[in-house]
Amino acid sequence: MISRIILLGATGYTGDLVLSALLRRGVRPMLAGRNPAALAALAERSGELDHLVVDAGTPDGLKKHLRRGDVLITTVGPFERFGFPVAQAAADAGAHYLDSSGEVGFVRALHAQHHRPARETGAVMLPAFGYDYVPGILAAALAIQKAGPTTRAVDIGYFATGPIWRGISQGTRTTMRDGMTLPSPRRKQHRLVDERTASHTHRFTVRGRRKSAFLVSGTEVLFLPEEFPFLDDVTVYNGWFPGLSRPLSLYSALVNATTRLPAGRKLTDALTRPLLVGPPGGPDAALRERIPSHVVAVASSGLPSQAPLAEVHLEGPNPYTLTGELIAWAADRLATHTGATPGVVGPTTAFGIDTLRQGCAALGLVTV
Repeated sequence: MISRIILLGATGYTGDLVLSALLRRGVRPMLAGRNPAALAALAERSGELDHLVVDAGTPDGLKKHLRRGDVLITTVGPFERFGFPVAQAAADAGAHYLDSSGEVGFVRALHAQHHRPARETGAVMLPAFGYDYVPGILAAALAIQKAGPTTRAVDIGYFATGPIWRGISQGTRTTMRDGMTLPSPRRKQHRLVDERTASHTHRFTVRGRRKSAFLVSGTEVLFLPEEFPFLDDVTVYNGWFPGLSRPLSLYSALVNATTRLPAGRKLTDALTRPLLVGPPGGPDAALRERIPSHVVAVASSGLPSQAPLAEVHLEGPNPYTLTGELIAWAADRLATHTGATPGVVGPTTAFGIDTLRQGCAALGLVTV
């Protein structure tokens, strides 16, 4: 039986990028969503694609339309709010699963709930398979390969080399707002430890210049130790706003302090509301072209007194463009190839480091 690719959320910004990437690959997905008029119009514009009106608010609303071996893509976030029924439906049906989440708490919950059942059915569940956090996992894996098994720590930094402040989508702004009050897990001394977002800063060399970045959550802390069990420490940083890393750290401390006050929720909402200011949707193609991505991973012994063992830099398309292309590549591969490792897994575990590196290079994400 031919595996179908079903795209949930195609009428949204990220969903549209994924759809465009699939069509460029010659893949004709089935579109799914709850708005019949918008869905039908998009299906017609995209070449008379099949479409499915579905309520994804409960697992049963979607599960009855899924077959074992289908590939279900969802871009409907925030995933902590809307993602669990969709993932449950895929797991129950034995369907492969991909999402564009950047929320590590959601990924942790998926692993706890669905990893074992997915392994039993042969389903591959790949959460956060986009700019968050495939490039960091790949860069870190390549750096660790170069450094060897003496590696004990890896630091990963996400940067953009254009006017990123003008090119942030509405969904990213919402995730950033929510992230200011959520902990950022890091791997520390072989354990997962939750720390305040932006509570630490780190400096990386990017294109010959030292740039600062602040602590954020990342699925690297979950998936890299599965591939490299000798790792003690894994930490992820965001350097989109290198000149603002320390002010953002202070801002994060203030926001988190308000959550403990009697009127904490209202104060927190007021403090984080500026993060939502901006146009709906996301950057257009012309603006995305001006904002390529740069990700760096530094492997070390974990001792501050010793020089890094290896450093890998990846550059590629804009974060949003890259997310669409990565999800389309993985969906196509799951539908047409066998051999991916089942379970709730990371990209290197699912496909292998070499296959992932080659797939990313074909999309323009390459070492520099």
